[in-house]
Amino acid sequence: MKLEGLRVLDLSLFLPGPMLTQTMADHGAEVIKIEPPGEGEPVRNVGYRTADGISVWFRNTHRGKKSVVLDFKSPAGVAAFLKLCETADVVVEAFRPGVVDRLGVGYEAVSKVNPRIVYASISAFGQTGPEARRPAHDIAIEALAGVVSLNLGSDGQPTNPHMPVADMAGSMTAFAGILMALLRREKTGRGDYLDISMQDSTMAWLPNLTGSVFAEDRAPRVKDERSFGGYAFFSVYATADQRHIVLGGVEHKFVRNLLNALERPDLIPLAEGPPGPGQEPVKAFLRETFATRTRAEWEAWFADKDVCFAPVLDLHEAFHQPHVAAREMLLRDADGNLHIGTPIRYRDEAGRIDTRLPKLGEHTAEVLARAGVDAATVAAIPAARKP
Repeated sequence: MKLEGLRVLDLSLFLPGPMLTQTMADHGAEVIKIEPPGEGEPVRNVGYRTADGISVWFRNTHRGKKSVVLDFKSPAGVAAFLKLCETADVVVEAFRPGVVDRLGVGYEAVSKVNPRIVYASISAFGQTGPEARRPAHDIAIEALAGVVSLNLGSDGQPTNPHMPVADMAGSMTAFAGILMALLRREKTGRGDYLDISMQDSTMAWLPNLTGSVFAEDRAPRVKDERSFGGYAFFSVYATADQRHIVLGGVEHKFVRNLLNALERPDLIPLAEGPPGPGQEPVKAFLRETFATRTRAEWEAWFADKDVCFAPVLDLHEAFHQPHVAAREMLLRDADGNLHIGTPIRYRDEAGRIDTRLPKLGEHTAEVLARAGVDAATVAAIPAARKP
């Protein structure tokens, strides 16, 4: 696999860091999860659980990893971690800025024992700037990045985003940065430090939404913008059974194919015009038309039409589509538990999902001994002692 031979030490919790290191584990990296004493990774105990008592969130962000429990408030824990760093390639952390330095496990300390280390810090606002130490999770970052203002409910008011965009943007930005640093290390022999801000990462995902901000110095008028329903052919419509479908392509060929099939070629000029109020006659016609049949009937009707169309599926329906199964994006392990697959697909050296889950501290003694941590230090670490 592509990342086989890489050793990753993951200090992060919750979603951005664990998702990043999960992707690396799925492609062959040895990921050693450094968990705090006590309950360990919080998502071990968050959300829905399967029959075996395992959190679905934990199962889908920690499969195939090893668990080492270290207390960074103890000299033995810090010494053991720095020893692990001697043979590691990557460290990922997601504490507030300054915390790892105070604990003695920041980049400066780690790079002294291993100049080849690639050390990634993922934080809400980055390591610099006036907001750097401000606490925040995904929804707050999305709010400050302007994304919540775009996510309006039927009453026209902002509503909770339904995807952890800031978490995932930060995660995948860090993943790309780590791979670039590893590639560069092949030429220079040195690692590097990555300062990844979830806010920076989220805002970098907005190039197609900043038109009015950059060109006209104003906020978007959401309902009139092309990406938020301003186009009749980029909108959501209700069907006769109170379900929904979407049109998702404004290219002229799709407009003409559908309006000709519905015997309304007179609406083509309006549909091909700019987004906004001028699209309303087309929207009104489509609302009325789509309300005459069920979602299933429209799926059958669109089957032979070259139009960007899709039914609005709920999340259960989405994961149980035949195409999703064919792409192996929903997997079932030997015990019958479901896993989200890996989206990075190589023809050669494909990823391989290891569905085993680590018990808290399960690998502490094994990993420390293999890294050459002296017996006295191991003995001073409670999680490394045999019960």
